[in-house]
Amino acid sequence: MTDLLGRLRDMQVSSLCDADKSFPVVDPAIRALVPDVTMVGPAVTVSCVDDHLPMFAALRAATPGAVLVVAGSGGTRAVAGELFAGEAKRRGLAGIVVDGLVRDLRGLRSTGLPVFARGTCPASGSTRDPGTIDEPVSFGGLVVGPGDLVCGDDDGLLIAAPDRFAAVIDAAEGIEAAERALVSAMRNGHDLHSLTTVDDHVAALARGEQSALGFRV
Repeated sequence: MTDLLGRLRDMQVSSLCDADKSFPVVDPAIRALVPDVTMVGPAVTVSCVDDHLPMFAALRAATPGAVLVVAGSGGTRAVAGELFAGEAKRRGLAGIVVDGLVRDLRGLRSTGLPVFARGTCPASGSTRDPGTIDEPVSFGGLVVGPGDLVCGDDDGLLIAAPDRFAAVIDAAEGIEAAERALVSAMRNGHDLHSLTTVDDHVAALARGEQSALGFRV
């Protein structure tokens, strides 16, 4: 697992999606609020509906490297902010992802912890419902269980069982290596079309043949 996590930290989520077009993608409305970050870690799930009391229990339950996966279930109040992000960072967590709203955006960005959410709201919820910890939750169109891996960057979030990531990591690394070669060649004056099989691919499609776009690097 440690090796897989390290390899995923060097990976763009888009490359994982290219390696498996059916990879589970979280609703893109849940986006990175702290830019230029990469986040990978096992999920600690928590249900918070307009009530941030469960976040205290979730923070206590999470181990270093974990990602808090917060199911907001359509709530309209912020369930996390700068204080929770600061405590998560102090505890060594990898990030917080919220299917709902957060607040203290300026403070979140200064903390530097990866935080994903649907948006912000200055009003917080109540502190009366202890919620649930480490049970399967509905999050961004997916069912997420404790221990599922969460992988995110500025492009979005992927969540799946560790073996799903392990099955595509080799192909994704190959895609990234090819794309690095493409970028290098383009910087040296080569055009994108000549570095791909786009012309042959389009011609094959016009003939009704099976074809896939490829690289010439």
